[in-house]
Amino acid sequence: MKYLVGFSRIFVGVLFIISGLIKLNDPVGFSFKLEEYFSQGVLDLPFLMPYALAISLFVVILEVLLGVMLLVGFKVKFTVWSLLLMIVFFTFLTFYSAYFNKVTDCGCFGDAVKLTPWESFTKDVILLVLIVILFFGTKHIKAIFGEKVQALVTVVTVVACGLFANYVLNHLPAVDFRPYKIGVNIEEGMSVPEDAPKAVYDYAWRFMVNGEEKIIVTNGGYPTVDGEFIDVETTEIQKGYEPPIHDFTIEKDGEDRASSLLSEDKLVMVIAYDLAKSNLNAFLDIKKVTDLARDKGYKVIGMSASNEQYTKMIIDEYQLDFDFYFTDETALKTIVRSNPAILVLEKGTIVQKVHYKDIEVLNFN
Repeated sequence: MKYLVGFSRIFVGVLFIISGLIKLNDPVGFSFKLEEYFSQGVLDLPFLMPYALAISLFVVILEVLLGVMLLVGFKVKFTVWSLLLMIVFFTFLTFYSAYFNKVTDCGCFGDAVKLTPWESFTKDVILLVLIVILFFGTKHIKAIFGEKVQALVTVVTVVACGLFANYVLNHLPAVDFRPYKIGVNIEEGMSVPEDAPKAVYDYAWRFMVNGEEKIIVTNGGYPTVDGEFIDVETTEIQKGYEPPIHDFTIEKDGEDRASSLLSEDKLVMVIAYDLAKSNLNAFLDIKKVTDLARDKGYKVIGMSASNEQYTKMIIDEYQLDFDFYFTDETALKTIVRSNPAILVLEKGTIVQKVHYKDIEVLNFN
């Protein structure tokens, strides 16, 4: 039992620290995932959505803290009880998501490691078993340091997590795991290789034949049946290749202009997924920097999911010398964790990407 507890202690502690740090690197992204869980049709807790970022920060810092406390052996009973309650809740959440197919990615490891709902549930079940072992083997969890050193390590962990969170919230994630990181060519990210695996579907065709319902399953074509067609049910049995970037458009007047805009030699994108939630004071600096970019020969566009009436109001109020194009809100949230933000592209390749608080670091050649 002693060795099993020792293994569980190291495995659970390290995994909680890694999982927490990955999400702490991008707490805004994790808050978007929480909003998805809180939305109607999932947990139906919309009153929690305004607090998603605060809850995100609390959860990820607690995750790191409990991992550290477990490894050093500080406040063992509190730590193990907290781990148990947390994993029971997340096991329920991932089972609910997997069984009812509500949220396709739990966000357990942010954008660094994507897990399917059932993979997330399996991971939580394994952790639950290991934490139960810790729960019943608490007496084997011995402190590594004296109590004062343990307390100091705990305090340092909280302070360090707080400082790191403050940095990424006021700038951008320290490590960008998303498909829109600097150096990525967006058009290449949307391309599908010729030899990429195709999705495979089962088609369950329902017919009325001689007064009785008959179901015929095929992998494609319409079956030859002497009867009246009722309906067809499609089931994906094998996923096809999905490019890293698969939901990117730049629309104007109902037309996708992405291809032509991404071919520009020099392009500046001002991204604001929801102008109603943007820090509008930032547009004073955006006005200055976009005017400079235009003088340097850059084409400047805005990208938002806000309606045309709102974008026109912002253009008029801040005297912006560029138009806004429509892009899906989820795509814009994925591109950059700042509202607003600026991207600089050369022939579709992202060369600069900044939070609105870091606009002064932009360099236009």
